[in-house]
Amino acid sequence: MSVALLLLCFFALLAGFIDSIVGGGGLIQLPAMLLLLPGVPVPTVFGTGKVSSLAGTLAALRRYLSGPEQLAVRWRVIALTALVAGGFALLGSRAVSLLHKEAVRPLVLGLLVIMAIYTFWRKDFGSLHAPRLRGRREIVTGLTLGAAIGFYDGFFGPGTGSLLLFAFVGLFGYDFIAASASAKLVNVVTNLASLFYFASTGQVLYKVALPMAACNILGSTLGARMAQRHGTGFVRVLFLLVVSAFILKLSWDTLT
Repeated sequence: MSVALLLLCFFALLAGFIDSIVGGGGLIQLPAMLLLLPGVPVPTVFGTGKVSSLAGTLAALRRYLSGPEQLAVRWRVIALTALVAGGFALLGSRAVSLLHKEAVRPLVLGLLVIMAIYTFWRKDFGSLHAPRLRGRREIVTGLTLGAAIGFYDGFFGPGTGSLLLFAFVGLFGYDFIAASASAKLVNVVTNLASLFYFASTGQVLYKVALPMAACNILGSTLGARMAQRHGTGFVRVLFLLVVSAFILKLSWDTLT
């Protein structure tokens, strides 16, 4: 195994650990892949990374579902959200070769700044589970969220888990643990849809993707276990740290 692949496996493990708790694993994994796979086309890097991301997200979701506490999640609405997100993730993946991702950065940067300020200001944000949507309003909110986040994940990717986590807490009223589980289900479907596109167009390096996937699974399992053990307060702090790091990264990319 080459040094580059060993480093990629390490970053995949770290990405899986962070992503399983608060999302944002792509902030770690994608830059590492772009740096350590020079000469590989960007769509192929994206496709290879999706294998790892999907494997880790599945492992985290399984851990949340098999945890000791009962997750008070409205799974019917989350499933509808996931299906719409998957369809739009497919469109986003197709748009990778047609659109300039640089145009998305300022919008995502502004959204992340708002998320960080709001989460820091609201000390109880994500600590209580009090679903606030019902009926048609809940379904429409879920479908809109799925369309927007799904397209973003297929098109750009990094930060998808954090955006979903914030939305399920802020819009649906979930606590951080229930929101994490919900975000994982949606993220599994978006990753699967994107991977379908990239794999069908021959843009996956399996000799790199499979070892990274194994390491991402390990990191995701450890991260989900730690989130369940330490509760919503721990997730809130880590969420703020990851979002802040993502803000710095996007600011640097935008200004340079």
